[in-house]
Amino acid sequence: MKKEFVAIQTLCSHYEVEVSFIDALHQTGLIQFEVFEEEHCVHHDQIRDLEKMIRIHQDLNLNIEAIDVVFNLLEKQRQLKQEVNALKNKLRRYQGS
Repeated sequence: MKKEFVAIQTLCSHYEVEVSFIDALHQTGLIQFEVFEEEHCVHHDQIRDLEKMIRIHQDLNLNIEAIDVVFNLLEKQRQLKQEVNALKNKLRRYQGS
C-alpha cells in the first residue's frame, strides 16, 4: 500500500518547495496526508493537483488562501461542465424521439 504514496520530503526536494508550503496546503484541506512509519506521505492521486498548486504559487505568486479559491472555482467549473454535458445528453434523447 505504501507504494501508492510519496513522502513529503521527496516531493519537496523534487519540486523545490518548502515543507511548510505543503503543510499549509494540508492545513487548508487542499491535500491529505497519510503517515507511514512516522513519515508524512501524499497519495499518487493527489500529485497532479499538488503540481498545479505549486505552479500557481510559483508562477502567479499566490498565497495558500488564493490557491484554495482557485481550486474551489476549478471544481465548480468541472461540476458545471458535467451538468451541461448531462443536460445536452438528455436534450439529444428528447430530440431524437
